[in-house]
Amino acid sequence: MMVWAVIGLVAAAIWLYLLVARGGFWLARERDDSADLSPVAGRQGAHWPAVAAVVPARNEADVIAQSIGSLMRQDYPGPFRIVLVDDGSSDGTAAAALQVAREAAHQAGRGRHLDVLTGAALPAGWTGKLWALEQGTRHAKTSQAEAIDYYLLTDADIGHASDNLRTLVTRAEQEGRVLVSLMAKLSCVSLSERFLIPAFVFFFQMLYPFAWVADRNNKVAAAAGGCVLVRRDALERAGGIASVRAEIIDDCSLARQLKAEGSIWLGLTERATSLRPYGGFRQIGRMISRSAYAQLGYSPLMLTGTVLGMLLTYLAPPLLALFGEGLARWAGLGAWLMMALSFQPMLRFYRVSPAWGLALPLIGAAYLLFTFQSAIDVWRGRGGMWKGRAQAMAKST
Repeated sequence: MMVWAVIGLVAAAIWLYLLVARGGFWLARERDDSADLSPVAGRQGAHWPAVAAVVPARNEADVIAQSIGSLMRQDYPGPFRIVLVDDGSSDGTAAAALQVAREAAHQAGRGRHLDVLTGAALPAGWTGKLWALEQGTRHAKTSQAEAIDYYLLTDADIGHASDNLRTLVTRAEQEGRVLVSLMAKLSCVSLSERFLIPAFVFFFQMLYPFAWVADRNNKVAAAAGGCVLVRRDALERAGGIASVRAEIIDDCSLARQLKAEGSIWLGLTERATSLRPYGGFRQIGRMISRSAYAQLGYSPLMLTGTVLGMLLTYLAPPLLALFGEGLARWAGLGAWLMMALSFQPMLRFYRVSPAWGLALPLIGAAYLLFTFQSAIDVWRGRGGMWKGRAQAMAKST
């Protein structure tokens, strides 16, 4: 039937657009090792910018030693200190962090300093992570003699290569960026992780092409909250952490605020990695559904449009290729092959089989289910669940 041919041609046109006109997102070219970054000219020792790492943590005892240890071992030559904000942990997170900090400082023989703050009660209108970051940045600014030039906002389950901070600061200084963020490399070991994790980054890049993020003249802005270096003065001009205090997708919201103040950059990396495996299908689904409906602005209309778009873009091509006839089959096959091709650079980055490219329609269907679950969670008053807190409740009304 002609209608099936039209559907196939529309799906093929969508994938052709994505391949040639969506900022080359699928090529995964924006990486922290893709540019020749020379050392910051004329800066030696204490003349490098002063940096404070701020780490929000809530019940992270299983990974905090690795995370804080990696920060203590940074080879950054300028002033650098670490502020851990313990957000009501009940598992000994703070004690584990202090222990590894003492050991790392003794072994390295350098003056790295860790401050551990006990987080204050969560005020109305704030998400837990952002309230912790607000307290940490405020403490870092007021508790040391030298003025802070940059904040490194990083999660408690992220490990950093020893040269990561030096590379981040060098890029920010050399390219004049007010924000530099890295998409930490996520765990991709189990079958569920191989099925879902590369696609998570692939879809993120599709929504926010990294080349467009780096383009000062393009309004697209994004960051990855696990590793964000931000200029203190630009953050303050943008209204500080308080300007995004209720946002579930806080990293991208912060990036939009900062892009109004200057140039930003986001890229893939091997220097920052997730320390915690994601486990099975259900656990990864919870991670995705935490913010999926927020991405749609909590709009039932946007949810409906997303469902129709996903069906047309991801499910129609393989169905037409397998069961269609004539032009419909060829158009569906072409769209499916373009889909699989676009997934290959991300699959290579995560070192998984290229055959997963043909499974992208099935993966897309799983993400559609997670999006539905996200909407249901919000409607039930359990949206944005993080560390026992339903943080999207106020947004859902």
